[in-house]
Amino acid sequence: MHSNRWCQALLSFGFLWFVLAIAFAPANKIYQQGLVALVWLPILVLAWPARALIGEYWRGQRVMCVLLLLLLAWATISLSWSQAEDLSREFKRTLYIAVFILFFPVLAAGHPERVTRLLQWSGAGMALAALVSLIKFFVLEHHAWLARAQGIGELSHPILGAYVIGVVAVWTLLLPPRGRLMQVLWALGLLISAAFVVMSQSRGAVLALVLTMVLLPVWWRDRRALMISAGFLIAALAGFWLLEALMLARGSSYRPEIFAAATHMISLHPWGGLGLGSAYNVIVSDGFKFDHSHNLFTHVAIELGLPGMLLWAGVWLTVLWESWRTRDTDLGRCMMGIWIFSTFAMQFDAASLTGSPRAEWFISWFPIGLASVLVWARAPGDAVVKSRVQFNQ
Repeated sequence: MHSNRWCQALLSFGFLWFVLAIAFAPANKIYQQGLVALVWLPILVLAWPARALIGEYWRGQRVMCVLLLLLLAWATISLSWSQAEDLSREFKRTLYIAVFILFFPVLAAGHPERVTRLLQWSGAGMALAALVSLIKFFVLEHHAWLARAQGIGELSHPILGAYVIGVVAVWTLLLPPRGRLMQVLWALGLLISAAFVVMSQSRGAVLALVLTMVLLPVWWRDRRALMISAGFLIAALAGFWLLEALMLARGSSYRPEIFAAATHMISLHPWGGLGLGSAYNVIVSDGFKFDHSHNLFTHVAIELGLPGMLLWAGVWLTVLWESWRTRDTDLGRCMMGIWIFSTFAMQFDAASLTGSPRAEWFISWFPIGLASVLVWARAPGDAVVKSRVQFNQ
């Protein structure tokens, strides 16, 4: 087996691949293959040597771990009545999710600052992706300035691309670098990312970003938080005043009708749902069909019933609790922002929970994985040293 240093370098590259390759990978197949090689296979090999770290994660976040196991177990049981085309594929995806979450405590290895550095570097890379996307869409492809901007790679969907860039902008804002030059580049990257979110015209992403920034002083008791919050609120009001006609042109996009139809579908199969991976259509009163409920909680309830939705809600609330407890640390403060943004975002357009890794994972499984690292963000120093020693043995 490689030395610990080589293992951590490989896992760090896997982290960067997950975040950056969703924009820069030439094809989704290559993106998925890269995740297998850099995330799933390494963790399967390292799980036993890193059992002390995994055990510490289990003891530190026992409630979250139990809820996650129950959720994945219930999803697996639902395959017995699912109408999915390939049940084995759906089962493998649940295993992928479990391995993906274990990736983070093994990557951190008792050092949460390692993950914060990777978040900073990946944030800079995604700001570059936002810049390349804007240049490609408006300059090279000559789209009108009022057209909905689309990203590169798997960010080509204007809504999902905006969600990814939006959540990256949140963690970038909350993890500022040191050094004057780096802070200038950091601020420029934030402006570019915010511009991409606005120019995508994804109202859900814009609203999630604004509300996250307005609520910033709730968990970050700092004068900078008040200034950022006030600045975003003023910018949002000015932007709405200038672009009111454009923002309201699409109306409610059938969101209330979709929600009403989704709740009716849930009432038809309240306990078991349709089963994991079952395809369905949400039909609104006008006869329009939508292939998902545009809300992650109702989507989970349609597939896994109310038990599945309650388990998912429990997992998500434990992420909030762990983040709130560590809000005085860099990673905890960052996680609070990610959780607030993701919670708002998943109310409007999230379409999948257990699909293959995609943009939706940035506002679902990725925050849960990051939350596992908070075990060491609040752990006493001797526990951290002990974990590191045990992992090196």
